[in-house]
Amino acid sequence: MKGSRLLRRCAGFGLAVLAALLVYELGGLAQQQVPFDKTYNIPVAPTGLPRVALPKQPVVYDTAEGQRIRAVVVAHGLTYPWSVAFLPDGPMLVTERTGKLRIIRNGVLDPKPVAGVPASVYAGVSGLPGAVHGLMDIALHPRFQENRYVYFTYTKPLGGDRSTTALARGRWNGSSLENVKDIFVAESGPPAVQSGSRIAFGGDGSLFMTISGGSAQEPANYGGKVLRLNDDGTAPQDNPFAARAGFKPEIYSLGHRNLLGLAVHPKTGAVWENENGPNGGDEINIILPGRNYGWPLVSLGRTYQGPWQSEAISHAGYEQPIVYWMPAIAVSGMAFYTGNKLPKWKGDVFVGSLRFGEIPGTGHLERILFDEKNEELRREWLLADLRQRIRDVRQGPDELLYVLTDDADGALIRIEPAQ
Repeated sequence: MKGSRLLRRCAGFGLAVLAALLVYELGGLAQQQVPFDKTYNIPVAPTGLPRVALPKQPVVYDTAEGQRIRAVVVAHGLTYPWSVAFLPDGPMLVTERTGKLRIIRNGVLDPKPVAGVPASVYAGVSGLPGAVHGLMDIALHPRFQENRYVYFTYTKPLGGDRSTTALARGRWNGSSLENVKDIFVAESGPPAVQSGSRIAFGGDGSLFMTISGGSAQEPANYGGKVLRLNDDGTAPQDNPFAARAGFKPEIYSLGHRNLLGLAVHPKTGAVWENENGPNGGDEINIILPGRNYGWPLVSLGRTYQGPWQSEAISHAGYEQPIVYWMPAIAVSGMAFYTGNKLPKWKGDVFVGSLRFGEIPGTGHLERILFDEKNEELRREWLLADLRQRIRDVRQGPDELLYVLTDDADGALIRIEPAQ
């Protein structure tokens, strides 16, 4: 008998150790049988924590650094918002995964979408919790006051169930976008899943763009890469693989999974990105030209079925993250705080969380403090009691923080001093 052999092997062990070994050797009989989704072969998600309606009145919080804050809902009625850009004269442009661009003026959401967005934005079921397609990131050109250029990424249908990720540019006329055209289109791929994309301008005026999914280690495929583009969508000649046979010339780094946050360090100019692992292994990386960040060969996470994603958590030739999460927080969005209105947080990094440990209803905002060497010192959860999926976080021109909730009735929330 298997149990009898185990007892003979474990003679002299303490009772607690013996009990643990018995459970292990006998096949984990103390554990539940978890149901799996037959289509995707992943565990069926639990019900999670009950949904909480956002408060109508501002909510005051004490925080870890001794700084009291107030969370204020600026606007309701956004449908799965993805990102926000602040126009110089005050209004805010907000993208929705359903393919609409919205505008908020003086704290009021205009019921009419902004005209000019391509009608061909992927029109599938864009409200699923894991969906990362539709109209996505948005950014203003560094010289927006001169050229009025607005950039955005979106899922571009190619016919049938085929789609790809595209970068478009249009000119803002004060009320709508004009002369909108695609300036970069990735090659065709599978149906529009795991295609999240972020954009950010570097200090030299180049545009960094992320494309999720795909073959992250394949140099002739845009998926799982950070790209570097000129502001017209072409590939800079000084990109690390621009003259290397077999590589897409736009590639700046490779070996990424689901890239959902991108920001440029306000002091060093370094590009930082965050990405989702599978069941754990979410990361923040500092992106260096030509480097490989390991996915799927190196990972700090488990597969959704339970085993570790890879045997190695590090390996020569692959860059290591500066922050990782286990379990996953479904990290999304990222911003450096540089203002003076919330002085205890100056220099800190903020990221959104869609859910913690695969449990719905556990999204929050997370603050990370680093030292001058970019070494993590501590983290803090914020807004956790609101139980919202936080899709994006941005610093506004008023030196306050703004977060977007990923929901069918999504909202824009402002974080300000509580005085």
